[in-house]
Amino acid sequence: MAQNPSNEARRQLLEDAKTIAVVGLSNKPDRTSYMVSQAMQNAGYKIIPVNPVIAGETVLGEKVLASLTEIDQPVDIVNVFRRSEDIPPVAQEALKMLNKPKVFWMQQGIANEEAAKLVAEQGIEVVQDMCIKVDHSLLRVGK
Repeated sequence: MAQNPSNEARRQLLEDAKTIAVVGLSNKPDRTSYMVSQAMQNAGYKIIPVNPVIAGETVLGEKVLASLTEIDQPVDIVNVFRRSEDIPPVAQEALKMLNKPKVFWMQQGIANEEAAKLVAEQGIEVVQDMCIKVDHSLLRVGK
């Protein structure tokens, strides 16, 4: 697996970020994607939910979009909650965004080399198999 950015580099990515698009954000409060996104929202980030199954609904006070390409504002991080084998199409979609993200972040338990290579070749930082919420706490972002 390609190496993740260093702790210091990830800390800086999280310090600099303001907006996180969350692919696969669930509308169920007991799901990890919901809890992690809520924690990041509480930490001051703007969350943009992306989930075609519940597009049009409101989750965490934000309207859910069907795809990354519907986002019409800059996004710093695309945070992905999907099975590892489902990541390449998400990576391809990220590259078609109006404003390409600075970071493509695959949550803990999720890694896909093909997708990582695809976005990294376009100058997007890649993080695999790491929880953004845990990293945010452990690296003491904003402290």
